[in-house]
Amino acid sequence: MNGALGIARNLWLAEGLPAEFLKHLKLSGNPDTAVNSSFKIGALAQASIGVTGLASAYLHFLRTGVRQDVSVDARHASLEFHSHAYYTLDGKSAPDIWDPIAGVYPTKDQSYVRIHTNFPHHRKGILDILSLPDTPATNKAQVSSALAQWKAEEFESVAISRGMCVSAYRSFEEWDKHPHSKTLVGKPPVSVVKIGDAPKKVVKESNANPLSNVRVLDLSRVLAGPVAGRALAAHGADTLLITSPKLPSLPGLDVDTSRGKRTTQLDLTQTDDRQILTNLVGEADVFLQAYRPGGLTAKGFGVEDLRRINPWIISANLCAWGWEGPWKDRRGFDSLVQTATGFNHAEAQAYQAFIHGSSSSSEPLPNPLPPRPFPYQALDYAGGYLLSFGIITALCKSITEGGSYEVRVSLTGVGQYLRSLGRIDPAVAFGEGRPLPGKAEISGEVSKYVNKWQIQPSQLLIKKDVGEGGEEKREEREMVALRHPAVLSVTPCVEGEAPTVLNANNAEWL
Repeated sequence: MNGALGIARNLWLAEGLPAEFLKHLKLSGNPDTAVNSSFKIGALAQASIGVTGLASAYLHFLRTGVRQDVSVDARHASLEFHSHAYYTLDGKSAPDIWDPIAGVYPTKDQSYVRIHTNFPHHRKGILDILSLPDTPATNKAQVSSALAQWKAEEFESVAISRGMCVSAYRSFEEWDKHPHSKTLVGKPPVSVVKIGDAPKKVVKESNANPLSNVRVLDLSRVLAGPVAGRALAAHGADTLLITSPKLPSLPGLDVDTSRGKRTTQLDLTQTDDRQILTNLVGEADVFLQAYRPGGLTAKGFGVEDLRRINPWIISANLCAWGWEGPWKDRRGFDSLVQTATGFNHAEAQAYQAFIHGSSSSSEPLPNPLPPRPFPYQALDYAGGYLLSFGIITALCKSITEGGSYEVRVSLTGVGQYLRSLGRIDPAVAFGEGRPLPGKAEISGEVSKYVNKWQIQPSQLLIKKDVGEGGEEKREEREMVALRHPAVLSVTPCVEGEAPTVLNANNAEWL
C-alpha cells in the first residue's frame, strides 16, 4: 500500500477521518516515473497534495453537506514540488535561489559537507570560519580548498556551535546510530493533538471555498511553512503572511510562496507591533509558524500564550529537526536534512547501481561516493502540505469535537516517513523517471499547468499619461505561475492575487 493512494489512505485514517470519504480522492498518472528518484517522492507529493485537498473537501462537506471529488495528477504534483522554478514575473524567469558558494564540498577524511549560505549572515559566518573574505570575488574553488583541510563532522560541529547551517554527509547506517535519530523513532509525519477544551466551533455556512472566512496568520520563512500557508490560501483562507523587516529575505522564493496571500511586516521586538499581533491572534483561526522550537515563546506567542489569547486557536508548528533530542535547536533546511540523514548517500548508491547496471563498465564505484540530492526539495514541500493537511484536519475536529489543537511537522519526521515507504528500482527510477524541466522551459511542458496571476493593485506603479487629460493609469504587470494541482469538482482552488513583496498590505483582517 505504498503507492500514492495507499499513502493517502494511511495519512487520512491515522487522523481518524472517515474512511468512506476516501472514495472522493482520484489520483492519476504514475508517481514513480513522474520524477527521477529512487525514493517515493513522487508518490508522497501526489498523496500529500491529495489529502490536503480531500480534507478541504471534507471541511466543505461539514459546512454545507455538499460532497465533491478531488483529483491530482502525478506529474503536476511533482512540478508543484519545484514551483519556485516555474514562474515568470513581467516576462522574466525566476531567479536562481542559491548563493554562489552554497553546496557540497569534499573534506580531508574522504567525506563531504554541505553548507547553506543563502542568507547573508550564514554566508559570512561560514567564510569567517574558513578565514575567507565575504566578498563577491570569493568563489567555490577557494571554499573547496579551505574545506579540504577539515574533517566533515569536525567542521559541522564548529559551524553549528556558531549558529551556522552545515551538515556532514552520512549514510543511513551512520544516521541510524546517531543519538538524534533515536528521538524520531515512532513519530508520525504529522501530529494533530488536542491541547485544550473549547466548545464546538460554529462556522458560517459558505458555498464558496472550503476555507472561506478562515483566518490564518502565517509567520514562516523558507520553504515548508510558506508552502503550507499558500495551500491554505488556495482553498480559500485569508492568509496573512507576517515577516520581520529586520530579517533577510529571499525574493525569488517569496514571490512564489506568497501567491494568494496578503503580506505585511511586524517587528516583534517592538511593544506596539507585538500588541498588533496579539490583536490579530484574538480573531484568528490558525497561527502557523516555522521558527525553531521556542523561538516565538520569548515574544509571548508560544502555544500556551496563544491559547490564553484565543481558546479556539489552532497552533501549527514546523521545524527542521523535531522537538526532542540533541539537535532540536539546530538551524536546518531541506538540503541539510537530506545530507545529514542519509538520503543523499542512498540516492547516490541507487544512481550508481543504475549507471553500472545499464552498461558493461567494470569500473569500481567512486570512493567516496559523491552525494546525490533529490531533484527537488521534497522534504520542504511535503512538510508544507502535511502541515496544511494537519491544520485543515484540526479545523474539522474543532467543528465535530470542539477543542483547540496543536499541529506539528518536522522535516526529519517527513524524511523518516519517506524512508519507510520503500524504494523504486534504479532501472525504473532513473531509466523511466522523468527529469524536471528547466525553468526556461515554462513555455513547453510546464505551460499545461500554469495560469496568469493578478498582481495586487498596491504593487502596480502609477504612470501619468501625458496624452489627453494627463490621466494616471496603473501599469500592466503579469505573473505566470503553476495553478494549484488539487482539482476540486465543486469548489475550484482560488487563483488569487500575487503580492510580489512582503509588505503589500496593512496588518489587519479584512
